[in-house]
Amino acid sequence: MLMKIRDYLQQHKVCTLADLSVKFNSSPEAMRGMLGHWLRKGQLRCDQPGCSSSCRKGCVSCDPAELEVYRWMGKTSQIPLCAVD
Repeated sequence: MLMKIRDYLQQHKVCTLADLSVKFNSSPEAMRGMLGHWLRKGQLRCDQPGCSSSCRKGCVSCDPAELEVYRWMGKTSQIPLCAVD
């Protein structure tokens, strides 16, 4: 499942928590747990712009999962190489 989420994020670059939850038929809480894997690896960034930049109707009008935006950073981890003598 983590690889499918990674592939989807690599393809779409930016997704809301709500979009990901629907796509992978998962609750937002479970999806946060899976996204945490990629966050810890530095591959993903979570932005929460807040209601003022989204719908501008006030904080009670928006689904919190719609405000939680994930951006794929795609950083590759570099493994240091040593010369073998």
